[in-house]
Amino acid sequence: MHFLKTSILVVCCVTSADIFAQLSTDDINNTNVNVPNSIRTAVPFMTIAPDARSSAMADAGLATSPDVNSQHWNPAKYTFIEQKGGISLSYSPWLRALVDDMNLLYLTGFWSIDRMQTVSASLRYFDMGSIPFMDDSGQALTTGNPNEFAFDVGYSRKFSEKMSVAIAFRYIRSDISSNVPAVAGTKAKAGNSFAGDIALYYQSDVALGDRKATWALGANFSNLGTKMAYSNEQEKMFLPMNMGIGGSFGVFFDDYNKVTLAVDLNKLLVPTPPQRDITDQKNIIRGKNDNVSVPKAIFQSFADAPGGFSEELREIRIGAGLEYTYRNFFAVRTGYHHENRLKGNRRYFTMGVGVMLNVFEIDFSYLITPYSNKDPLANTLRFSLIFNMKSTGKN
Repeated sequence: MHFLKTSILVVCCVTSADIFAQLSTDDINNTNVNVPNSIRTAVPFMTIAPDARSSAMADAGLATSPDVNSQHWNPAKYTFIEQKGGISLSYSPWLRALVDDMNLLYLTGFWSIDRMQTVSASLRYFDMGSIPFMDDSGQALTTGNPNEFAFDVGYSRKFSEKMSVAIAFRYIRSDISSNVPAVAGTKAKAGNSFAGDIALYYQSDVALGDRKATWALGANFSNLGTKMAYSNEQEKMFLPMNMGIGGSFGVFFDDYNKVTLAVDLNKLLVPTPPQRDITDQKNIIRGKNDNVSVPKAIFQSFADAPGGFSEELREIRIGAGLEYTYRNFFAVRTGYHHENRLKGNRRYFTMGVGVMLNVFEIDFSYLITPYSNKDPLANTLRFSLIFNMKSTGKN
């Protein structure tokens, strides 16, 4: 099963875009806690920002103004959209600095049942392109076209004129090597899992001198679900279960001009790999056992890092973005995303624009990696085409 382990490792590394430092003798002997210790999960494509608007704001979308693509960020926002319904198609050529045939597609939409209730759905498809598979001796077995997808449905409801909640149910399928012949009697298979989200959203208006302003808070506990494996013999992996908390503050300078600041904090609800004795992998030197049930993993993830509380803080990813809009016709966006260098090292600036033409909207985003021109995420593009039905004035 060397080919299977290798393919999974490559896919996870490429998708996460981790950058590792050289290890010292202390690192090898597990006596240094200040070394790369990224959390590995199955289907990391679920954490990729799929739409152009929020990705242009450095992946901040938990508490931004509601839009069609709220399904990924916070489905509770849907009940505050004035339109009766809408649909969006997003596309991103992924990791073009490394490969030329990997793509992410995202289709999402919503429909308002009434002024208090909204249903939504999305389909995410990740095409990894053509990948050769080899056996333990390095002999080519076959060439496959690995792909992954997730389909979900959501329901959101207002509990007051300022607050709403939502739930979403998701099916995930990851087929990265199931077409490869069996090796040593072991046959790879597609991974399957079920998951759910629980989201909350609160927004309110406020006066800022003689100017009108709005502020909002959002939270989403996403991808809470069953573990996934790619063969009957492989140890199951956690989904990228995540806790996201965000806030936004927008100021109207006049009837036409608005500036919004948004900040999101995200942390995986997955156990941190412990430091183990290199001579006896069952012996944990620091941290806690990461082979636990899903419910235990969620609670344990807040206090299980080998480096203690300081390492727990390192696991928080920060996305901060600015959005300027003019007459709900034109938008300019930018932002900065930060991840600790020992936890993945994904650090980048983003920018983008949006144009609203009656019921249609076109968004574009661009990612800049200032710390390394060899970063796999460098120059990532995203495009979104949105269709909104006319306003119903339901809010």
